[in-house]
Amino acid sequence: MRFSATFGGAALTAAVLAACSSAQITPTGSVPQPPASTSRAFSWASSNTPIQHVVIVVQENRSFNNFFATFPGTDGTTTGQASYGTITLSESNLVIPRDLGHSYNAYRISRDGGKMDGFNLVPIGNGQLAGSYPYQYVNPAQIQPYWTMAKRYVLAEHMFTTQGSSSYVAHQALIRGDTVLEPNEALIDFPTENNNIWGCDAKPGTVTSLITQDNVYQNNKGPFPCYTYSTLRDLLDAKDVTWKYNAPEICCNIYGKLLTAFDAIKAVRYGPEWTTNISSPQTNIFNDISNGQLANVSWVIPDEPESDHPGDSTDTGPSWVSSIVNAIGESSYWDSSAIVIVWDDWGGLYDNLDPPQVGYGGLGFRVPAIVVSSYARKHYISKTQYEFSSILKFIENNWDLGRLGTSDNTAKSIGDCFNFKQTPRTFSPISAKYSEAYFLHQPPSNLPPDTDM
Repeated sequence: MRFSATFGGAALTAAVLAACSSAQITPTGSVPQPPASTSRAFSWASSNTPIQHVVIVVQENRSFNNFFATFPGTDGTTTGQASYGTITLSESNLVIPRDLGHSYNAYRISRDGGKMDGFNLVPIGNGQLAGSYPYQYVNPAQIQPYWTMAKRYVLAEHMFTTQGSSSYVAHQALIRGDTVLEPNEALIDFPTENNNIWGCDAKPGTVTSLITQDNVYQNNKGPFPCYTYSTLRDLLDAKDVTWKYNAPEICCNIYGKLLTAFDAIKAVRYGPEWTTNISSPQTNIFNDISNGQLANVSWVIPDEPESDHPGDSTDTGPSWVSSIVNAIGESSYWDSSAIVIVWDDWGGLYDNLDPPQVGYGGLGFRVPAIVVSSYARKHYISKTQYEFSSILKFIENNWDLGRLGTSDNTAKSIGDCFNFKQTPRTFSPISAKYSEAYFLHQPPSNLPPDTDM
């Protein structure tokens, strides 16, 4: 499971870049605040909304078209463009055997300057190219829980990753927005895989890669992956808004080692929040719900079998996600919660929409995103252009947190997915193959060290 995520943010003016840069080099614990004249993008998106809990469920490596090619009313397709012409996409199973390249280089080849016809030309090792493999979409019957939620609530069909890259920077984007370190450098792709840990616990000598605003790639020229930049955690703490990051155990689980984004944040890793706010295993989210201890903001990272990740996962991903939704929906938290389900990168699989280009390797390809809430619009397909900062911006607006000064400055909030004037919708359980009890009794998985994310 090799992760490359490109963080670009939105097109930034020189003034915004300067502000963004200063926010990123602000010492940890110092929270950047917007100027007094800054107004909220949505007048209703304030602490007066009924949303008291936002749960961000992060799955792995699927393009929008791979899951929703035939979803009525969307920009999906069953035909695609390859380097040699038009190709018909095959209908596939959820569990597919091969993990495709999804580094920045794979993104660049696949996008082909906006023609979106190079997915078949991405190298997959041993001198082979991806060929027709990226051109497939999952049989809707195999991901029925996702389709059920998308039909009942909101399907955000224009959610782009913040960068055209893999999971490492994608997970940083989901706690921070873009990953600009200096005015003209941002993190991209994954750190050198020393002991398969992508944070402060990595072995000495581990380095990262960078990309400039003009998309010049700098392989292994970046710093050790233990950062002092501000994240959403800083804004939440400053306003006493509670948060938790639910993930597999970092001690002994490969997904915990790679996908615990806050392991790369020095102030968290070496502070008290490492034991109070980083919650393992990931199934602790069920305990928080049933015990009345759900944080205001929660991230939920799956174990490998439940991740939907090509090449490794089982068919349990849709049930895992629906179990979380059902647990909240059948609890007292339903009328005060917003659940955002998103996939961290495209996994090398075909998508047909050219992502807007904003620099620093972004925006990346479309990924599925579903918004579930008693206040979510009914049967709604949002065509608003989002990126991962759009989720953060909604949280910032909801609790009047201010801005991080990253791509949250320019991203559009997911606020249009809600109608806070409507009567809260009654929850109906999502039918799925596996129940919550199944996940509570599964042993943790541990992939071999050379597994490509």
